[in-house]
Amino acid sequence: MLTQSNWGFAAVVAGLVWSASALAQQAPTTSAFSPGEQAQYRVKYFGVTAGTAQVTVGAPMKQWGVDVWPIVAVARSEALIGVWPIKDKFVSYWQADTQRVAGSELHADENGKRRRQRIQISPDGKSAHVVKQREGEAPRESTAELTEGTLDVTGATFALRNQVLVVGGEYAFPVFTGSKSFTMRAKVESRETLETELGEQEVFKTRVQAEFGGNLNTKRDMVVYFTADSRHVLVRVEADLVLGTVVAEITDYQPGRAVTVARAEGGGG
Repeated sequence: MLTQSNWGFAAVVAGLVWSASALAQQAPTTSAFSPGEQAQYRVKYFGVTAGTAQVTVGAPMKQWGVDVWPIVAVARSEALIGVWPIKDKFVSYWQADTQRVAGSELHADENGKRRRQRIQISPDGKSAHVVKQREGEAPRESTAELTEGTLDVTGATFALRNQVLVVGGEYAFPVFTGSKSFTMRAKVESRETLETELGEQEVFKTRVQAEFGGNLNTKRDMVVYFTADSRHVLVRVEADLVLGTVVAEITDYQPGRAVTVARAEGGGG
């Protein structure tokens, strides 16, 4: 059975699946992604199509008084026997000028059970206010201390896309999930040719270490493939979890409009 935890990972993949503390070269001023970009993915569990994920960079807006680009990831399960009906929506509020996130919102509907989570990161980036609520229950609030420059997994993925990726390059990213803080580490292992539904792609094969915990814990490092062009589009993710192997493959991609981002002092890279 495809579990709630596995689809939590699918939403993460959608974000998909690093930050201000990257160990490689300075990020360029032209963003690898921009408002209007949209990518579609097929998610497979044990080799069987289990659902889809869609990632969209929304129009510029203000959230908590800050200029952001909402990065919206939606994951849905397929109508298959043994698969829970799932529709998860995760929004990461990306600050293009600082290469950080202002916070995030999760709306999860899994097997008829609904829950919400909102994370608002303080302006100095050193703490987060977390609100969690299950349907029919009162909200629970907490505060967590953060390493400055901490991102969610979606924000970290998009921050990595803005780095100058090179074979042998190593990157480290502080991540907060709302329950746990850890450092996500990535290393570009090689440049390869990968066959995808969008055709043959030159890609960077990247090995990623994460510490999700529980059923999302990985038996080994995740393998993530980014296109080797300036967009660094995520085209494939492979993860061997405690409860089985999950693969996300890109099926469609629409670029956003070209923008040049004015980076604030002390921003990412």
